[in-house]
Amino acid sequence: MKNQQKADAKNVRNLVHNMGNWLLQHQHHIRIIQWGVVVVYLTLIIVPVLLPLPDNAGHIWNNLTIFAQFIFWGIWWPFVLLSMVLVGRVWCGIFCPEGTLTEAVSRHGMGWSVPKWIKWPGWPFVAFCGTTIYGQMVSVYQYPGPVLVVLGGSTLAAIVIGFLYGRNKRVWCKYLCPVNGVFRLLAKLSPLHYRVDQNAWQESQNRGHVDIANAHFNCAPMVVVRQMQSASECHMCGRCQGFRGAVTFSLRSPGSEITSAHAKQKTNLWDTVLILFGLMGLASMAFHWASSAWYVSLKQLFANFVFDTQQLWIVTADIPWWILTNYPQHHDVMTLLDGVVMLCYLGVGTLLIGGTLFGGLLVTNKIIGSWSWGRLHHLALTLIPLAGAGVFLGLFSLTTQLLKSEGINIPYLQAFRLIIIGLGLIGSIYLGGKVINSLTPNFKQKLLSIMAFTITVFVAGGVWINSLWPKLLPMIFS
Repeated sequence: MKNQQKADAKNVRNLVHNMGNWLLQHQHHIRIIQWGVVVVYLTLIIVPVLLPLPDNAGHIWNNLTIFAQFIFWGIWWPFVLLSMVLVGRVWCGIFCPEGTLTEAVSRHGMGWSVPKWIKWPGWPFVAFCGTTIYGQMVSVYQYPGPVLVVLGGSTLAAIVIGFLYGRNKRVWCKYLCPVNGVFRLLAKLSPLHYRVDQNAWQESQNRGHVDIANAHFNCAPMVVVRQMQSASECHMCGRCQGFRGAVTFSLRSPGSEITSAHAKQKTNLWDTVLILFGLMGLASMAFHWASSAWYVSLKQLFANFVFDTQQLWIVTADIPWWILTNYPQHHDVMTLLDGVVMLCYLGVGTLLIGGTLFGGLLVTNKIIGSWSWGRLHHLALTLIPLAGAGVFLGLFSLTTQLLKSEGINIPYLQAFRLIIIGLGLIGSIYLGGKVINSLTPNFKQKLLSIMAFTITVFVAGGVWINSLWPKLLPMIFS
């Protein structure tokens, strides 16, 4: 039995290794795929803007605008996020149109060195929050104009950055892409990665020998491959496979990167902020605010103030659609009052959720021992499974809504959602337990810190339950 298991494990490792070789040997075909995706992407963000908005007779199969909406929000984004957990950043290296365009333009651009302001580590969080909030303001999930502004604007910025900075590189992807931070975090869970054998690399250097078939390669996302110990920055493009006999496409235990000692050394404040205030806070609020009873109450409070003070311009001002949703022909108009209330609701909710979870991690950190920022940031990484599960289900709810509008109901949907949330909870508690176990030998400290961390995880789980079932918690506490 053990021999069979060893043989099966060896076969899987060989299969993964061969996949890496295939990626290296078929770079030309990958280029064809990349430019094919670019053509489809540009078609789907530009052409629908030139068409009239769909009426009640429009469907996915007979209206390009609805078809594009389904592709972007029903398939593209939820399953791109899922792919980060399953296969790492393969999307970035092989399929992403912005990555393809920025690298291609960089090949013929100015080639300037990357300035310090671009390298600021807070951009992933700021860009994620900015695009998330703006997307809610203009109803990016519903209309083609906002899609062109949000996605097209991001693509245009990627092209400009590629033209100005770097040579044959993806400066935009490494520093400024609005979802780069999210992708970096989720890729830490992937069972696939490029393993770098430091000893083999050094021996190759000592011999002065490099495989002539792979003597040089361009790492477009600018990863220092020799020192690479994380899947976060790697775009999984396959170009470095076999380099110096030291780089190999390999399997690893899912989540092992988070529990490793290397993870503690490479943690930073901005990853923690993105997890707690971005993914757990803002993202969960963005998915449920429109159907929240608390939002309705807050809006009524603001409305009473407006009418009492006769400041009616707040509800009568005609705001352009690219600032706030404005489609009167579809009876979908967001007034200035709506926008202000939404921003207040998102902002306060984000701070409350992120602050509460941060407090839970502070308590856990304190129980373990003397204060350590590195330990706190390491604990924050263990919330990635739950945060990723919640964001995936939030986007998947758009998939189900679009299908439901076509008369297609997904069977056992609620059970599926509960299973995904349950897996996120279990994954975070498991990773947190392993990290805590490695941080302190004291049994009492270990037990108390695991209890405090578990409570924090369940609070985070409650956040996503409220986001996915927004009427549940108000009903419980009413």
